[in-house]
Amino acid sequence: MPAPLCLEGMTMSLETVSSNLSFGGVQGVYKHASSATGTDMTFSVYVPPHDAGAKLPVVWYLSGLTCTHANVTEKGEYRRACAELGLIFVAPDTSPRGEGVADDPEGAYDFGLGAGFYVDATQPPFAPHYRMWSYVTEELPALIAEHFPVDMGAQAITGHSMGGHGALTIGLTFPDRFRSISAFAPIVAPGQVPWGRKALPGYLGDDQAAWRRHDAVALIEDGARVKELLVDQGEADGFLAEQLKPSLLAAACADAGIDLTLTMRPGYDHSYYFISTFMEDHLRWHAARLRG
Repeated sequence: MPAPLCLEGMTMSLETVSSNLSFGGVQGVYKHASSATGTDMTFSVYVPPHDAGAKLPVVWYLSGLTCTHANVTEKGEYRRACAELGLIFVAPDTSPRGEGVADDPEGAYDFGLGAGFYVDATQPPFAPHYRMWSYVTEELPALIAEHFPVDMGAQAITGHSMGGHGALTIGLTFPDRFRSISAFAPIVAPGQVPWGRKALPGYLGDDQAAWRRHDAVALIEDGARVKELLVDQGEADGFLAEQLKPSLLAAACADAGIDLTLTMRPGYDHSYYFISTFMEDHLRWHAARLRG
């Protein structure tokens, strides 16, 4: 895997793009120059009302294909619950962007811009900038710890679709970092579905061992363990049968002894109408484990 970023002792500057009061807390959008991606990166952070000097648990939210930080920030309906529960909510972008950043040569939505798949690319022309694994697991946490009142000993991670894939793979890779892991309609086995079988070789090449490190089902098959996972999936999701396949995760967790709560939601699709409906349930589930 690519060498880790050297962040120790660095002071990372941050530009405030916007700041709004919401439920007594502050919803901010921020931009910074990323050493991981070599581009400017934008992300959002909601900080709930809190006592001076307090350190708060943090929930990381990873978004899906075509999204930026803005989708969940504007549609996720998480702030009321985060204000009540005392949770910081962080939402990064899904890929590097800007001049010189490679995109899918055919402009497809499921690869390139908006579709970084939370991996560190090794293949040209994506390797110089598509380092979303390092960005999300190393650089952004260091930045958040430096600039926001976060208790880095109390972290949770969740995400949607491609971001659910990211949440599961990152959570399974760093089980001691995250007290809880959940996902909405995740891509659980990208090595077995069209989205992943396009993205993983495109970013990582033909070595399928490299793919397995970014595939939740494969990680569990290869020995990754956590106590429990929470997944919500809409039964009316148009991507369910071909791209998401939650039954593969259920089987892997059953074989590994991982307590998976997989709830199939009748009538719900893949959209933020689905995510926002069950966001509070996930945040309360995370809060119980972060405060426990």
